[in-house]
Amino acid sequence: MASLPETKQEAETLPDAWDYKGRPAVRSSSGGWSSAAMILGVEGCERLTTLGIAVNLLTYLTGTMHLGNADSANTVTNFLGTSFMLCLLGGFIADTYLGRYLTIGIFATVQATGVTILTISTIIPSLRPPKCVAGSRSCIPASGKQLMILYAALYLTALGTGGLKSSVSGFGSDQFDESDNKEKKQMIKFFNWFFFFISLGALAAVTVLVYIQDNLGREWGYGICACAILVGLVVFLSGTKRYRFKKLVGSPLTQIAAVFVAAWRKRNLQPLSDASLLFNVDDAVGEEGESKKKKKQKLPHSKEFRFLDKAAIKDSNMPMNKWCLSTSTDVEEVKLVIRMLPTWATTVMFWTVYAQMTTFSVSQATTMDRHIGKSFKIPAASLTVFFVATILLTVPVYDRIIAPICKRVLKNPQGLTPLQRIGVGLVLSIFAMVAAALTEIKRLRVVQSHGLTHVQGTNVPLSVFWLVPQFLLVGSGEAFTYMGQLDFFLRECPKGMKTMSTGLFLSTLSLGFFVSSILVTIVHKVTGHNKPWLANSLNEGRLYNFYWLLTILSILNLVLFLGCSRKYVYKEKRLAEEGIELEENGPSCH
Repeated sequence: MASLPETKQEAETLPDAWDYKGRPAVRSSSGGWSSAAMILGVEGCERLTTLGIAVNLLTYLTGTMHLGNADSANTVTNFLGTSFMLCLLGGFIADTYLGRYLTIGIFATVQATGVTILTISTIIPSLRPPKCVAGSRSCIPASGKQLMILYAALYLTALGTGGLKSSVSGFGSDQFDESDNKEKKQMIKFFNWFFFFISLGALAAVTVLVYIQDNLGREWGYGICACAILVGLVVFLSGTKRYRFKKLVGSPLTQIAAVFVAAWRKRNLQPLSDASLLFNVDDAVGEEGESKKKKKQKLPHSKEFRFLDKAAIKDSNMPMNKWCLSTSTDVEEVKLVIRMLPTWATTVMFWTVYAQMTTFSVSQATTMDRHIGKSFKIPAASLTVFFVATILLTVPVYDRIIAPICKRVLKNPQGLTPLQRIGVGLVLSIFAMVAAALTEIKRLRVVQSHGLTHVQGTNVPLSVFWLVPQFLLVGSGEAFTYMGQLDFFLRECPKGMKTMSTGLFLSTLSLGFFVSSILVTIVHKVTGHNKPWLANSLNEGRLYNFYWLLTILSILNLVLFLGCSRKYVYKEKRLAEEGIELEENGPSCH
């Protein structure tokens, strides 16, 4: 009878999770919603902080720092692109060295430091250029020292955002045991609430924070951002004793690199005619081998990218380590990732279009009539509220109306496949750029008819609500593209590379912002001397031509995407077909 309490204690502990002291985590006193809620809190504060800076940053750069429209737009897109790209670095550090808890804590501190510096730069007068002289068309731009402080603050914030964002959703899911049906259902609800908190933070940023920045001052707006991330960090750290911690599993990037290095080292070897002779999971020995057997699902050999098969050929002249010898399953997992790259590449263009909603669309809004009634004036950056609201509206409309119709018409249990949803998003982004170009043409006609071509400021007697269609179309497009990409990468990524799915998805956002910066730089350089498209004063520019350029590039990208999609075979179908072949041909085809 004395052993009963110990047996009960063993039943309550989790085999793959530990508490903050390194002891097996007890189910009743760790994890679950109480832990997940604190993680949701820091994510909500992160989104409030990042968007609170990003959506209204262009007006700060042009209005306070006196930078040109093109330079300001590039600063915004480079800031956001760096934030998303650094998610890859944060994920690598979390999976390989620090774990998700320490990664969140450290990078949240870095983000808070960056936002604090940004807040201080708005308070100290010497860190900003002097205000423009009334009636003057030329203003003194920010000096090198002032820009250095600004960029240091922005990129520290971007570093913190990337590291924090890379680990929050994963650490939240760690608080639930997938082997327990009750906790598995709770984990599904966690991801729903995760999206809700992201949207809630975004909504507060584009409404409340933008209004405070424009009406009370940037120091108040950025100060609130700094306080928000600090509060989120304190809340997150307060849950330390209740969190469940998982063992470091290593980064999928290491596996991909190891396969390519091993294949290159054995590039002179002849490929094996019999795939069953390749080194595989069942051949792995030792503690590492046993671990691989438990977590790896053996994949059948494929005939594509045969060069990589050399990584799984045994060579007596090389040591038996991962940089010289990979399992056939490791190679096949890397091949699965390579097959996704054409789709990955053709989704970047959508996020290039998306970037315009935080840059030139905001610039358009600053020149237009933003009054509601006689007294209230909408902040230019707050137009993104239509963008956020459309995303939130499109998701339930798709789930309740579009998906059931597609299930009946297309005979597809999913409604639209992931690639079809991405395709819809790309089409909507094309219509968004057409709407943006036509609106800009109308705006310039009003400018010319009132003789305002050489006048700066909010002087165009045209309602800002003419810009709403482009925000609505990109918002709907994001809902389709976001859902499609996330589903595609989660479904198609190998089971042992699930963290790769988030990295691949976020890297398309990052590259989209960087492509926007490159296009803006090229267009500004080519057209800047004679009839500039992206003039410092939009009234003197031809922004509509830039939108037409994006329309043409988006159409060409859509054609490429459709070509790639037609050739793509989903992993489930591919494995089902090869599984049938395995049964028919016997054990010779491993």
